[in-house]
Amino acid sequence: MSGVEGKVVAITGASSGIGEATALLLAERGARVVLGARRAERLRDLAARIEERGGQAAWAVTDVTRRADLAALVALARERFGRLDVLVANAGIGPVSPLDDLRVEDWEAMVDVNLKGVLYGIAAALPVFRAQGGGHFVHVVSTAGLRVVPDQAVYAATKNAVRTLTEGLRQEAGASLRVTTVSPGFVRTDFIDSVPDRRVRAELAARKEQFAIPPEAVGETIAFAIAQPATVDVNDIVVRPTAQG
Repeated sequence: MSGVEGKVVAITGASSGIGEATALLLAERGARVVLGARRAERLRDLAARIEERGGQAAWAVTDVTRRADLAALVALARERFGRLDVLVANAGIGPVSPLDDLRVEDWEAMVDVNLKGVLYGIAAALPVFRAQGGGHFVHVVSTAGLRVVPDQAVYAATKNAVRTLTEGLRQEAGASLRVTTVSPGFVRTDFIDSVPDRRVRAELAARKEQFAIPPEAVGETIAFAIAQPATVDVNDIVVRPTAQG
């Protein structure tokens, strides 16, 4: 199956930012979307907006640090729509700070969400894709792993771990599965709201105001990878502001 129409796409981190924009875009193009995130009210509202526009959506409160929640999201896709064609692992956090601050709990949280959350998604979807004879993993990482900068060492490390994991998955996937890494640059989302260090938060806010791209740009990139023919595997895409160094 090529194109987006008719495909069943599960998206983590779907309640805002890149996840929300991607869900709206894919639903408008005929995909049936399964929304996962921690905020029930936002998921309910997003699903209602999609359905009001003639789309199809299901949702489940999903904390990607809980393996059972990822299994339940995949199960919901199959129960509601009969299959799962794509899993977009988009959930991520970035409470970045200097290493000297020793914010170990933040480090652990980034490992749990950014890396282990992707692993739990693979564990939930891979057996389903194998049984179906096809499927597509899309992992949203970051340009932070391509250009490591001060204050973002742990965040970049988790994203590069996912990049390595995704390449290993691609090599093991075989001819029937597709695997894509999307690396966004600076995107206009609420990412910086979780940054604890005032200096770092102010610097990121200034950059956001100067040149951040809309989350819909990343959604278009994800849609492009999904829409390719089943025999075409788009493996690695970088999408960032033209002004970003």
